[in-house]
Amino acid sequence: MIKIFDINYTLLSEKKSNELFCIRKQIFKDRLDWSVTCNNNMEYDNQNATYILGMYSDQVISGLRFIDMKNNNMITGTAFDSFFEKKEVIKENHLDASRLFIDKEKIKNLVLNTYPLSAMLFLAMINYAITFLYDGIYAVVSQPMLIIFKRSGWLIKVIEQGISEKKEKVYLIHMPVDKKNQKILIDYVNRMNIEKNIPKKNISNSTDLYNWPLCFGI
Repeated sequence: MIKIFDINYTLLSEKKSNELFCIRKQIFKDRLDWSVTCNNNMEYDNQNATYILGMYSDQVISGLRFIDMKNNNMITGTAFDSFFEKKEVIKENHLDASRLFIDKEKIKNLVLNTYPLSAMLFLAMINYAITFLYDGIYAVVSQPMLIIFKRSGWLIKVIEQGISEKKEKVYLIHMPVDKKNQKILIDYVNRMNIEKNIPKKNISNSTDLYNWPLCFGI
Protein backbone atom coordinates (compact mmCIF):
# COMPACT_ATOMS: atom_id res chain seq x y z
CA MET A 1 0.00 0.00 0.00
CA ILE A 2 1.16 3.51 -0.83
CA LYS A 3 0.51 5.92 2.02
CA ILE A 4 0.74 9.68 1.58
CA PHE A 5 0.66 11.70 4.79
CA ASP A 6 1.93 14.88 6.42
CA ILE A 7 4.53 15.26 9.13
CA ASN A 8 6.14 18.34 10.65
CA TYR A 9 9.89 18.84 10.57
CA THR A 10 10.07 18.61 14.37
CA LEU A 11 8.36 15.19 14.40
CA LEU A 12 10.40 13.56 11.64
CA SER A 13 12.50 10.67 12.91
CA GLU A 14 16.25 10.80 12.40
CA LYS A 15 16.09 7.80 10.06
CA LYS A 16 13.37 9.28 7.86
CA SER A 17 14.88 12.78 7.90
CA ASN A 18 18.23 11.38 6.76
CA GLU A 19 16.51 9.42 3.99
CA LEU A 20 14.45 12.42 2.86
CA PHE A 21 17.30 14.94 2.90
CA CYS A 22 19.67 12.55 1.11
CA ILE A 23 17.11 12.00 -1.64
CA ARG A 24 16.60 15.74 -2.02
CA LYS A 25 20.33 16.39 -2.14
CA GLN A 26 20.74 13.76 -4.88
CA ILE A 27 17.87 15.19 -6.93
CA PHE A 28 18.11 18.95 -6.45
CA LYS A 29 21.86 19.42 -5.95
CA ASP A 30 23.55 16.52 -7.75
CA ARG A 31 21.17 15.97 -10.68
CA LEU A 32 19.51 19.36 -11.20
CA ASP A 33 22.42 21.45 -9.87
CA TRP A 34 20.14 23.89 -8.06
CA SER A 35 21.56 26.49 -5.70
CA VAL A 36 20.77 24.64 -2.46
CA THR A 37 22.86 24.43 0.70
CA CYS A 38 23.97 20.93 1.70
CA ASN A 39 25.94 19.45 4.60
CA ASN A 40 27.10 15.84 4.98
CA ASN A 41 25.40 14.93 1.68
CA MET A 42 22.02 16.19 2.94
CA GLU A 43 19.79 19.24 2.48
CA TYR A 44 18.02 20.67 5.51
CA ASP A 45 14.96 22.71 6.55
CA ASN A 46 13.60 24.33 9.70
CA GLN A 47 10.65 23.93 12.07
CA ASN A 48 8.23 25.77 9.74
CA ALA A 49 8.37 22.97 7.17
CA THR A 50 5.66 20.34 6.85
CA TYR A 51 6.36 17.39 4.58
CA ILE A 52 3.97 15.45 2.41
CA LEU A 53 5.58 12.03 2.11
CA GLY A 54 4.67 9.09 -0.10
CA MET A 55 5.72 5.80 1.50
CA TYR A 56 5.77 2.27 0.14
CA SER A 57 7.25 -0.72 1.91
CA ASP A 58 8.67 1.65 4.58
CA GLN A 59 10.59 3.64 1.95
CA VAL A 60 10.13 7.27 0.94
CA ILE A 61 9.20 7.29 -2.75
CA SER A 62 7.83 10.81 -3.19
CA GLY A 63 7.38 14.04 -1.33
CA LEU A 64 7.27 17.78 -1.18
CA ARG A 65 7.66 20.57 1.34
CA PHE A 66 4.87 22.89 2.45
CA ILE A 67 5.46 26.17 4.29
CA ASP A 68 2.60 28.40 5.38
CA MET A 69 2.99 31.70 3.51
CA LYS A 70 2.68 33.64 6.77
CA ASN A 71 6.13 32.26 7.66
CA ASN A 72 9.41 32.87 5.85
CA ASN A 73 9.18 30.99 2.57
CA MET A 74 10.75 30.75 -0.86
CA ILE A 75 7.94 32.52 -2.73
CA THR A 76 7.85 35.79 -0.77
CA GLY A 77 11.48 35.58 0.34
CA THR A 78 14.51 36.59 -1.69
CA ALA A 79 15.19 33.24 -3.41
CA PHE A 80 13.37 34.20 -6.62
CA ASP A 81 13.70 37.99 -6.58
CA SER A 82 15.76 37.94 -9.76
CA PHE A 83 13.18 35.71 -11.51
CA PHE A 84 9.81 37.34 -10.72
CA GLU A 85 8.13 40.55 -9.54
CA LYS A 86 5.61 38.54 -7.43
CA LYS A 87 3.02 41.34 -7.41
CA GLU A 88 -0.02 39.03 -7.37
CA VAL A 89 1.04 36.75 -4.52
CA ILE A 90 -1.47 36.35 -1.65
CA LYS A 91 -0.08 35.30 1.74
CA GLU A 92 -3.33 34.73 3.63
CA ASN A 93 -4.44 31.07 3.77
CA HIS A 94 -1.87 29.98 1.19
CA LEU A 95 0.98 27.49 1.09
CA ASP A 96 4.38 27.56 -0.56
CA ALA A 97 5.09 24.17 -2.15
CA SER A 98 8.67 23.28 -3.02
CA ARG A 99 11.14 20.39 -3.32
CA LEU A 100 8.56 18.20 -5.06
CA PHE A 101 10.08 14.89 -6.09
CA ILE A 102 9.36 11.31 -7.12
CA ASP A 103 12.30 8.97 -6.62
CA LYS A 104 12.47 7.34 -10.06
CA GLU A 105 15.16 4.85 -9.06
CA LYS A 106 13.12 3.52 -6.13
CA ILE A 107 9.96 3.48 -8.24
CA LYS A 108 11.72 1.30 -10.79
CA ASN A 109 13.20 -1.04 -8.19
CA LEU A 110 9.83 -1.41 -6.43
CA VAL A 111 8.05 -2.01 -9.76
CA LEU A 112 5.67 0.92 -9.31
CA ASN A 113 6.24 2.42 -12.77
CA THR A 114 2.69 1.83 -13.97
CA TYR A 115 1.00 3.75 -11.16
CA PRO A 116 0.03 7.45 -11.61
CA LEU A 117 2.32 8.62 -8.83
CA SER A 118 2.48 12.27 -9.91
CA ALA A 119 -1.31 12.48 -9.95
CA MET A 120 -1.46 10.82 -6.52
CA LEU A 121 0.94 13.41 -5.13
CA PHE A 122 -1.03 16.29 -6.69
CA LEU A 123 -4.26 14.93 -5.17
CA ALA A 124 -2.48 14.66 -1.82
CA MET A 125 -1.57 18.35 -2.06
CA ILE A 126 -5.21 19.30 -2.58
CA ASN A 127 -6.56 16.99 0.14
CA TYR A 128 -4.07 18.28 2.69
CA ALA A 129 -4.82 21.90 1.85
CA ILE A 130 -8.60 21.37 2.01
CA THR A 131 -8.28 19.56 5.34
CA PHE A 132 -6.33 22.43 6.87
CA LEU A 133 -8.53 25.15 5.31
CA TYR A 134 -6.09 26.67 2.83
CA ASP A 135 -7.36 28.49 -0.27
CA GLY A 136 -4.46 27.81 -2.60
CA ILE A 137 -0.86 26.82 -3.17
CA TYR A 138 2.03 28.63 -4.87
CA ALA A 139 5.05 27.00 -6.44
CA VAL A 140 7.91 27.77 -8.79
CA VAL A 141 8.22 25.07 -11.44
CA SER A 142 10.25 24.23 -14.52
CA GLN A 143 8.66 23.97 -17.95
CA PRO A 144 8.54 20.12 -17.87
CA MET A 145 6.86 20.20 -14.44
CA LEU A 146 4.37 22.81 -15.67
CA ILE A 147 3.38 20.44 -18.47
CA ILE A 148 2.86 17.59 -15.95
CA PHE A 149 0.65 19.81 -13.78
CA LYS A 150 -1.44 20.91 -16.76
CA ARG A 151 -1.79 17.35 -18.01
CA SER A 152 -3.46 16.41 -14.72
CA GLY A 153 -6.29 18.85 -15.42
CA TRP A 154 -5.64 20.90 -12.26
CA LEU A 155 -6.80 24.44 -13.11
CA ILE A 156 -3.52 26.11 -12.26
CA LYS A 157 -2.71 29.69 -13.22
CA VAL A 158 0.68 30.92 -14.39
CA ILE A 159 1.30 34.14 -12.46
CA GLU A 160 4.67 34.99 -14.00
CA GLN A 161 7.33 33.54 -16.27
CA GLY A 162 10.99 34.08 -15.51
CA ILE A 163 14.48 32.88 -16.37
CA SER A 164 16.50 30.95 -13.80
CA GLU A 165 20.19 31.34 -13.00
CA LYS A 166 20.72 28.42 -15.41
CA LYS A 167 19.01 30.43 -18.19
CA GLU A 168 16.01 28.09 -18.21
CA LYS A 169 12.32 29.06 -18.19
CA VAL A 170 10.66 28.88 -14.78
CA TYR A 171 7.10 29.68 -13.80
CA LEU A 172 5.45 31.04 -10.67
CA ILE A 173 2.12 29.22 -10.53
CA HIS A 174 -0.98 29.34 -8.34
CA MET A 175 -2.86 26.10 -7.66
CA PRO A 176 -6.46 26.60 -6.52
CA VAL A 177 -7.68 24.35 -3.72
CA ASP A 178 -11.39 23.49 -3.83
CA LYS A 179 -13.84 20.64 -4.36
CA LYS A 180 -13.91 21.22 -8.12
CA ASN A 181 -10.17 20.69 -8.55
CA GLN A 182 -10.22 17.81 -6.07
CA LYS A 183 -12.81 16.05 -8.26
CA ILE A 184 -10.72 16.76 -11.37
CA LEU A 185 -7.67 15.09 -9.78
CA ILE A 186 -9.68 12.10 -8.50
CA ASP A 187 -11.15 11.54 -11.97
CA TYR A 188 -7.66 11.82 -13.45
CA VAL A 189 -6.22 9.25 -11.03
CA ASN A 190 -9.07 6.84 -11.80
CA ARG A 191 -8.71 7.38 -15.55
CA MET A 192 -4.95 6.77 -15.42
CA ASN A 193 -5.50 3.55 -13.46
CA ILE A 194 -7.82 2.30 -16.20
CA GLU A 195 -5.49 3.36 -19.02
CA LYS A 196 -2.54 1.62 -17.36
CA ASN A 197 -4.56 -1.57 -16.72
CA ILE A 198 -4.09 -1.44 -12.96
CA PRO A 199 -5.87 -4.48 -11.42
CA LYS A 200 -9.17 -3.51 -9.77
CA LYS A 201 -8.06 -5.04 -6.49
CA ASN A 202 -5.24 -2.47 -6.44
CA ILE A 203 -7.46 0.55 -7.05
CA SER A 204 -8.75 2.54 -4.09
CA ASN A 205 -12.47 3.22 -3.75
CA SER A 206 -13.24 6.67 -5.18
CA THR A 207 -14.74 7.81 -1.88
CA ASP A 208 -11.42 7.05 -0.15
CA LEU A 209 -9.64 9.45 -2.49
CA TYR A 210 -11.31 12.41 -0.77
CA ASN A 211 -9.64 11.54 2.53
CA TRP A 212 -6.56 12.80 4.31
CA PRO A 213 -4.13 11.09 4.77
CA LEU A 214 -4.35 9.17 1.49
CA CYS A 215 -3.92 5.43 1.02
CA PHE A 216 -3.71 3.64 -2.32
CA GLY A 217 -4.18 -0.12 -2.27
CA ILE A 218 -1.28 -1.69 -4.16
